[in-house]
Amino acid sequence: MTANELIGYDELDAAAARLQLAEDASGLHGSLCGFLAGGGRIGKQSLVEALHMDAEAATPSAGDKALLERLVKQTESELADPELGFEPLMPADDRPLAERADALVDWCRGFLGGFGLGGAQTHGKLSDEAQEILKDLGAIAASSFEFGDEAEDEDALIEVHEFVRMGAMLLFAECSNRHGPSSDTVH
Repeated sequence: MTANELIGYDELDAAAARLQLAEDASGLHGSLCGFLAGGGRIGKQSLVEALHMDAEAATPSAGDKALLERLVKQTESELADPELGFEPLMPADDRPLAERADALVDWCRGFLGGFGLGGAQTHGKLSDEAQEILKDLGAIAASSFEFGDEAEDEDALIEVHEFVRMGAMLLFAECSNRHGPSSDTVH
C-alpha cells in the first residue's frame, strides 16, 4: 500500500479491531469527520487521543499509527475538496443492505460525538441550515431501519447517504471558515 492510496473500510475496520476501539470503521471515520467539521484539529496528539477513545491495546503498531495519520490527512483533504469528493467510509455496495444501513447510522452517531468534541463553543453560532443538518443527523443516528422492497430500500439508503455526505461537507465548510485555515499550506 502506498501513502497516496485511499484507506478503505475493511482496512480501517481491521485496524480499529486491532486497537480494540469501541468503534468500527464507520463510527471511527464518522467521529473523525465530525471532529474536523466541528472545527477540531488533531495537532500533535494521536487520533485516538483527540477523539477521547479508549484503546485497549497497549501501544499501536507503527503501521497502525501511520494508517491513522494517513486517515486524518485523507479525511481533511476530502472534506475540503472543492470538487465535493468526500465520501463517508462505508462497507462496499455489494455488502448486505442492512449492514450498510447500520454502518450509516454508526457513522452519524460518530459524527455527532466528534462534532461535539471539535469545538462546542462555536456551535451556538451555526447557521439555521447547519443546525437543521445536525438535527437531521441526530434523527438518522437514532434510527433503526425496517426493510421491505429491496429496490426502494436501496434508493432510500442512497438518498440518506447523499444527504449525510453533503451535510458533513457543509458543516465542515461553515466551521472551518470560522476558524481560518488549519495549516500554513497554500493550495
